Amino acid sequence: MTNAEIVSLAAAHEVGVYRRQPVAFVRGRGCELWDADGKRYLDFFAGLAVNNLGHCHPAVVAAVQQQTATFMHASNHYHTVPAGELCALLCRHSFAERVFLCNSGAEANEAAMKLVRRWGATQGGGRYEILATTGSFHGRTFATLTATGQEKYHTGFQPLLPGVRLVPYGDLPSMTAAVRDETVAILVEPIQGEGGVNVPPSDYLPGLRALADRRGLLLVVDEIQCGLGRTGRLFAYEHTGITPDVMTLAKALGGGVPIGAMCTTARVATAFTPGTHGSTFGGNPVACAAGVAALTALADPELLEHVRTIGAHFRARLEALRGRGGLREVRGAGLMLGAELDRPGAPVVERCLTAGLIINCTAERVLRFLPPLVITRAEVDEGFAIFERTLGT
Repeated sequence: MTNAEIVSLAAAHEVGVYRRQPVAFVRGRGCELWDADGKRYLDFFAGLAVNNLGHCHPAVVAAVQQQTATFMHASNHYHTVPAGELCALLCRHSFAERVFLCNSGAEANEAAMKLVRRWGATQGGGRYEILATTGSFHGRTFATLTATGQEKYHTGFQPLLPGVRLVPYGDLPSMTAAVRDETVAILVEPIQGEGGVNVPPSDYLPGLRALADRRGLLLVVDEIQCGLGRTGRLFAYEHTGITPDVMTLAKALGGGVPIGAMCTTARVATAFTPGTHGSTFGGNPVACAAGVAALTALADPELLEHVRTIGAHFRARLEALRGRGGLREVRGAGLMLGAELDRPGAPVVERCLTAGLIINCTAERVLRFLPPLVITRAEVDEGFAIFERTLGT
């Protein structure tokens, strides 16, 4: 089928919730994609930070192939080796002592919100309120939508979940003032992705940790987009020297296969007892086998050093374009970078796509760059040759 035929088929049958570009991809390898008409594209978006290891990473492909040939589902009434191995790896590489496996980032955040409320009910004196931040994005279920601090996602879905309040992001005094007797937890992204690649002040997360300790709150970090090597550390919270109580992951955890995880301490995990939460497909053997392969590769110190080095080069290339084509500001960390324009960014994204480069625009004016972490310097420079031409058009 051609691009046009695939686009027409989707338009005729799918619910129209996505503002898709008129391209249908059929093959991927590393930092490259090919559409149904055979055109090659260089990927600076990585499937929205899912393909951190690039497309069809050999270790992930081999793990999935082996597991699908063995068995694909057993239900959570029983144990499986891949799920146990993945949970052990997540605990080994992070602060966590217990893990709940699910299928997506929204489910991971939903589990985190339920956990902290359950902890508040059983161990926190009946406290229930969750403080989240403006500009955030935590998912599209009713609970995670309520915690998402962007009004455009709320329109038409009110009333939302009670007991969640939004506080300005990066503003420690406002968060301190917002804590009330009923507050049980703070939910925050170490770097906001959908909100415009917003990086808080360096004392923000340490300040939230200190606030949580003073007031007996739980600190939940959403690392669904910024985690798993994206910032040059395996987890973004590591840059700040703090330890959260709960962390949520998804996207890159499965190397392209859907999976999510909520990681926490043994102390907090006791709030969940048999029957209080669950997921039919959570801990699916195929997804977990992919996760073991992906996490093993992402935790490689050489890869993380590569992200820091290539990220610095990528950022320098962006900084050199400030003042050109309306580019006003560059922000981010590692290979999670944003370039804010003085005008809407969608036309730049479309011109790049036509020229064979995949980028993204979020928050209307922020060009977002989330290339595979395995991208080479030569590929960065190839992409910038295209980007510079389109930005100046």
